[in-house]
Amino acid sequence: MPPQLDPLKISIRQFAEQNRAAMIPLNATVAYYCSTGPMSEEDLKEYLKEPVAALPPSIAAALPKLSILLVPYLARKTKASDYVSAEKPPASQASPSAQLVMDQETVLAFALKDREMAEYHYRFYQLLATVIAEQTPKDVESRYIRVLREEVTADVHGEVDESSWRIKQTLKRGKSAATHRNFPKYARQSFIDTLTLYLHGICCDIDVDTGPRQLPSRYLRKRLLLMEELFPPPKGYAVFPEQLNA
Repeated sequence: MPPQLDPLKISIRQFAEQNRAAMIPLNATVAYYCSTGPMSEEDLKEYLKEPVAALPPSIAAALPKLSILLVPYLARKTKASDYVSAEKPPASQASPSAQLVMDQETVLAFALKDREMAEYHYRFYQLLATVIAEQTPKDVESRYIRVLREEVTADVHGEVDESSWRIKQTLKRGKSAATHRNFPKYARQSFIDTLTLYLHGICCDIDVDTGPRQLPSRYLRKRLLLMEELFPPPKGYAVFPEQLNA
């Protein structure tokens, strides 16, 4: 019998260790554990099977051993500590997802209660993109940075997501932006945010929010074309709407 959840007192590391024997293999790389009990076939399909099946083969092959924990809530008591909770934590402590490395595996934890499926999919691919960014080959990294340098040199406004947008605001404008001390940090976060959007778009029919902070569409398309070249989608999956008709 799985251990009972003691709200806000079981760290993700402890929870993963205690439930290691209950992990269910999804494929050779990915295993999961749902703390609320067995998942229906429909839930398993939406939460895990479809998101994993939509991964580009090169990314699926590069992933380390993954243990996915699906829990009611996650709570952050300190900046470095996330806990599994059976009870809804205060909004100031609630966390949608978390990642940690244990020995030879990477643990990804997701809070499911009071979360929309679209948000879950976004968080799922965001953590996977973060994992991939930590082991990106130099040639892939250099090609993305080349595109990014062209953007900042041309003083292109906007970004894909909030995290990279905030870092971009710390760069100097124009040609000096590419040599700013924060550029490597910005490049990494921009890569993660762009890869997240790319992966999410392969799996799901999503709309890119428009607004003053959004990267102009022609620059966004150029990034996604690069991602498609670097990480071709699985057979039968499309990246752009016009490919669906083809």
